[in-house]
Amino acid sequence: MTMIKIGILTVSDKGFRGEREDRSAKVIEETIAPFHPEATIYRIVPDEKEEIGRQIIRMVDEEGCDLVLTTGGTGISVRDVTPEATREVIDKEVPGLAEVMRQESFKITPHAALSRAVAGIRGKSLIVNLPGSPKAVKECLGIILPALPHALELIKGRVEECARI
Repeated sequence: MTMIKIGILTVSDKGFRGEREDRSAKVIEETIAPFHPEATIYRIVPDEKEEIGRQIIRMVDEEGCDLVLTTGGTGISVRDVTPEATREVIDKEVPGLAEVMRQESFKITPHAALSRAVAGIRGKSLIVNLPGSPKAVKECLGIILPALPHALELIKGRVEECARI
C-alpha cells in the first residue's frame, strides 16, 4: 500500500474544553502505526454537527487525508451528532464497516447495539466513525483494520477487482 495521510477527529465537548484528556486519539495513532502514515492530522471539536462536518471536509478536501477516523459522538445521547454530520458530507455510505464493528463489539458488550456509527466515502477518501472510549476504539479499529488497505486502494482506483481468482 502506498503512503497515506490520516486525519483523526475527536468529537468531545469536555475534551474540547480541556476538561478531559483525549486518550482515544492516542489509541487510534498506536493502532494505525503499522500503516506508517506519511502524515497524521489531529483535531478536537465539540459535539456540534456543523463543526464536525466542516472539519471532515477540511481534512479531506483541503488537507488531502486519505482516511479520516472520528472518535466520539456516535451514541444515543442528546449531544451525539457525529453520524448525522458524517452523512451530510459523504458521497456514499459504506455500511459494512459500521455493521461489522457493531456485530463484533456486541459479542463483548451489549452496549455496542447503541452505536450509530457510520462509514462512507467523500471524493477519494474514507471516513469512519469510531466510538469515544479508548477500549471501544481499540476493539472497533482492530475489527476493521484488515479491510482498510484494500478499501483505500479501491477508493483511489488502484484496484479494479475484489474477487479472488
